[in-house]
Amino acid sequence: MEERNEIIEQRYTNLKRLKELGINPFAEEFPGADSIASLKENYEEGLKVRIAGRIMAKREHGKSVFLDIKDFSGRMQAYLKKDVIGEEAFEVLKALDIGDIVGVDGELFKTRTGEDTVKVSEFKVVAKSLLPLPEKWHGLKDVETRYRQRYVDLIVNDEAKDKFKKRIELIRSIRNNLNGKDFLEVETPMMHPIAGGAAGKPFKTHHEALDMPLYLRVAPELYLKKLLVGGFEKVFEINRSFRNEGISVRHNPEFTMLEAYESYSDCEGMMKLTEDLIRTAAREILGTEKLTYQGKEIDLTKWKRVSFAKLMEDNFGIRTEDSAKDWAGKLKAKGIELEGDKVSKTQIINIVGEMVEPQAENNPVFVIDMFKELSPLAKSQKDKPGLVDRFELYMGGMEIANAYSELNDPIDQKERFEEQVKADPDAMMDEDFVRALEYGMPPAGGLGIGIDRLAMLFTDSANIREVIFFPHMRPE
Repeated sequence: MEERNEIIEQRYTNLKRLKELGINPFAEEFPGADSIASLKENYEEGLKVRIAGRIMAKREHGKSVFLDIKDFSGRMQAYLKKDVIGEEAFEVLKALDIGDIVGVDGELFKTRTGEDTVKVSEFKVVAKSLLPLPEKWHGLKDVETRYRQRYVDLIVNDEAKDKFKKRIELIRSIRNNLNGKDFLEVETPMMHPIAGGAAGKPFKTHHEALDMPLYLRVAPELYLKKLLVGGFEKVFEINRSFRNEGISVRHNPEFTMLEAYESYSDCEGMMKLTEDLIRTAAREILGTEKLTYQGKEIDLTKWKRVSFAKLMEDNFGIRTEDSAKDWAGKLKAKGIELEGDKVSKTQIINIVGEMVEPQAENNPVFVIDMFKELSPLAKSQKDKPGLVDRFELYMGGMEIANAYSELNDPIDQKERFEEQVKADPDAMMDEDFVRALEYGMPPAGGLGIGIDRLAMLFTDSANIREVIFFPHMRPE
């Protein structure tokens, strides 16, 4: 700690020296810098260039200094000679530390070892780093610090930066794909008067001017379907949603979802859309339709379907006509621990998830034939009214997506909401959504994809915090 304090003290000394030389590094600008990656890709001997970035290495050789400068796209060496930049500028150079941000003008040349280098004619200090970069940032002991201080993680850990670049490219691919299919990107409220659209405990707040409670959205679903009623036939939103629940390697209380709705489509249409979105993104970003996730290959050319209803009957003897009490009894008979004589929807989904996840380690698996009781917003199957036209997608051993043929019968929808309210005192009846359905909503398919988890797959990350810039954590 004492050594670190000495290093920090030296940086403040260097800042003071810069100011004595007439330089305030926090007041400078450096517009028009070239991309380092572009300069390397299109190298031209003697080309006049301008680059800016962070000093990652500094090597002094008498009257010359080599700097490694890093911008967002890559690194490049800069060569500064005292007799070229002048004695005063060379004094400034002596006061620079690793981590300082500089801009340089010069021309390209190759060193004797063939390294692309800028021969500097002028340079400017544009920001001073007052804290030292860590020498050893990798390793399990530093994982929590990496998440808390993501800004430092991104400076020194190229692997972390590359993961986030893939995440950004993933969202861009999905957006472009949907735009190409004539979907319209829309925005819906993030504060709702009623917490609805998905199962999940909401965050609650209060609006002073209206003197009313509001909830951070658990899902944008009901608002998006109101747009279908209004005549917008294909809509999507890449949204932030919030659930006041646990934190784990797969859960963050604030997360990113894609929700897309298409009039005159159905669950089958959403399966095709889901497959296309994910396979296209894999080809564009990874150059392959075979992902490696945690040592196992996931083949995106092979998509499997598994019946939820059949799993429940084969493993627990549970049928669609059974009551909730029957479910609890049969699950307990198979050794499943439950509190009391009731089983929650979340418990059922988790139980099935545990059965399906091993099958989804190598190939995507659509879980179909879901129980009506678990899907209050999905349309019933025509020949099996106890089941709904819905799927959950599992990949890499985790749930990635959820979709269904949307329920557009206002009478049925109201009855299901009423049943929900009876069964769950925290559930709320959305009268306005029912009213919207009463004006008539076209048959439609709806889809939700967890962007964070999909990014985990695309970057081979075991922890969701690896793909969220600033995950929620306990206070230090």
